[in-house]
Amino acid sequence: MENKELARILSETADLMEIASEDGFRIRSYRNAASALESYPERVADILANPERKVTEIPGIGKGIAGALEEIARRGSFDRRDQMLAKYPIGALELLKIQGLGPKSIAMIWEHYRISSIDELERLCREQKLRELPRMGAKLEEKVLRSIAAYRQSAGRFLLSFGRKAADELLGYLGETAGLERMSPAGSLRRGKETIGDLDLLVTGPGAADALERFVVHPKVHDVLVKGANKASIKFGLEGLQVDLRALPAESYGAAMQYFTGSKEHNVHLRTRALKYGLTLNEYGLFRVSDNARVAGETEQEIYEKLGLSWIAPELRENSGEIEAAETGGLPQLVELGQIRGDVHMHTRETDGRATLEEMAEAARERGYEYIAITDHSKSLAMTNGLDEARATAFAQRVRQWNAEAQGIRVLSGLECDILRDGSLDLADDALAELDYVVASVHSYMNLEPAEMTDRLLRAIESPRVRAIGHPTGRILLHRDPYPFDFERVAAEAARRNVWLEINASPERLDLHGPLLRIARAKGARFVISTDAHHPKHLLNMPFGVATARRGWLTAADVVNTLPYEQFRRAAKGEL
Repeated sequence: MENKELARILSETADLMEIASEDGFRIRSYRNAASALESYPERVADILANPERKVTEIPGIGKGIAGALEEIARRGSFDRRDQMLAKYPIGALELLKIQGLGPKSIAMIWEHYRISSIDELERLCREQKLRELPRMGAKLEEKVLRSIAAYRQSAGRFLLSFGRKAADELLGYLGETAGLERMSPAGSLRRGKETIGDLDLLVTGPGAADALERFVVHPKVHDVLVKGANKASIKFGLEGLQVDLRALPAESYGAAMQYFTGSKEHNVHLRTRALKYGLTLNEYGLFRVSDNARVAGETEQEIYEKLGLSWIAPELRENSGEIEAAETGGLPQLVELGQIRGDVHMHTRETDGRATLEEMAEAARERGYEYIAITDHSKSLAMTNGLDEARATAFAQRVRQWNAEAQGIRVLSGLECDILRDGSLDLADDALAELDYVVASVHSYMNLEPAEMTDRLLRAIESPRVRAIGHPTGRILLHRDPYPFDFERVAAEAARRNVWLEINASPERLDLHGPLLRIARAKGARFVISTDAHHPKHLLNMPFGVATARRGWLTAADVVNTLPYEQFRRAAKGEL
């Protein structure tokens, strides 16, 4: 059994325990263990099979969890999970995905109506039976119905990071085929879209036919949907991601890359433009209408060139002005991963991170960063053991001492400070003044009315100690919608007060995203791209943040953590 599956079983158990209103400490222990397993580089199954090793060597795994893992490995479940399933059906877990319903509400619904599916929940709402329960009313029914519709719309979609991992695994596997000359992903993955519905892979070369044969027998293939001479489609992994592999002649590879990258709207615009040039464009190439002669197709660049356009980066291909800009030479020089000099939002064991300051700094140094900012949580997030004023001040002093020694990387003392309901900050001003960098974020009261949430954010921005707003819309992809507020007003005020807006590179967030970035940029706002890392491995998520920034047309000049350390430090203090 893979680590991901073990983590899923522990997480499901924690969810069921939460529905049952069991001890919060035990619930957190299961969740922390699941998180530790997902990020652990070694297979737990291999450790369990070795009599000379113990799974308790994994950080975050105690004796109780170790016993559960041994039982799961032996029979696929464990006693605590079985006890929970005897009380609540596994289908109840799906209800947790519906916004507006917490564990206590789900428990109440189960006790009264014995329903455990979204279809049954929808029926209750439409029959106006949910409002019959305590603290539930017509307004909640309406919200739940909207949430059910949104959930169904997102069903069958996968995070960008999941698609990237699947693509890397499959391309690495296919790369062992002799005679492949080129291979690459296309589709929404290549465009850096935050979620994907399927995965497109392209290959060319004498070995392309052999690659198709190898593709359909991958160990994680659960169903072969199509198998032809030039294309195969499969269902991949336990999640059932559909993956299409196309074998192409070299002369059509660029045209296919352009076509299958999309977006559909971008392609329609290009095909319309081609007709004005007396040309027709498809996945096989660019052809003259008059005699069907091929004029381009081997590379994307030559296709765009023949259409009177500069090459358009995949992240921009959404038919949102990029073709017009490419015609006039107005495309931006998009920010690149190599231009990011520091990661400035991460957590350590001081709160809810899984590594020490030293371990996070070393991981960042290995990635070539000049600096990082450690931004542990503030005290109102009690579940994370957030820092109070005394601990925050002591941390700032510790960082100053650490920097006094030659470490090969600089650390800024920071804080992810909670924005309280009224917009005030979670720590006193004199404690915040000791820190190099303050990120202010919303973690509570996300159901406020738009006007109240807007005022809340504006008040936080007014603080001279705040330099950035973390994950500004609060969304969790495929799980939680952004909280409502007047984004344009907030972005304009952030620009006026030199408060940066974060692009949170965590694959579950990617917040802010493309359209809002363009709005904020037009208002004069500046940005930081940060991973919100809770483990050294999370630093590897920076490419997803950079892709998101590129989808927002951002340049290096728009992103403050492309600055060298000393300039960034001064900017963080409001001196630049």
